Amino acid sequence: MTTQKDDKMKIEHITEVDESTVEIFKKLMPQLTGKDEHPSLEELRRVIESDERFLFFATEEGKAIGTLTLVFYQLPSGLKAWIEDVIVDEQARGKGVATALLKHALQVARDRGALKADLTSMPWRVAANRLYQKMGFEKRESNMYRYHFTDNQ
Repeated sequence: MTTQKDDKMKIEHITEVDESTVEIFKKLMPQLTGKDEHPSLEELRRVIESDERFLFFATEEGKAIGTLTLVFYQLPSGLKAWIEDVIVDEQARGKGVATALLKHALQVARDRGALKADLTSMPWRVAANRLYQKMGFEKRESNMYRYHFTDNQ
């Protein structure tokens, strides 16, 4: 599925990956995490092999300028969607790339019957937090906890 945002930008659902996909993440992931780490080809294949995970790229003139991952999970309380790894290349920021990715992902989630879509953002990501609120995401009054698996436990 491809959605045209304007004459230049497209949102593409990635259904095949290769080494060029790895190279895109090699450039984009450090812009999100601050670490020189990126998914391997095998990890990216596992992402796209599931019907519950959608990998989207925003492209301009055939070049990937942003990405977003949408995950669905079924619970007794209903189908939910989770948005992760929203990354816009620093050279493409301010062009509406994240907005286009988010609108597309929310439409896919709605079309699949999700009751809600969640995402998290670090507080220091001021522009991202502002965008999420502008798009209608509500800040939750909730504690979020994370358990880290290590070799020592």
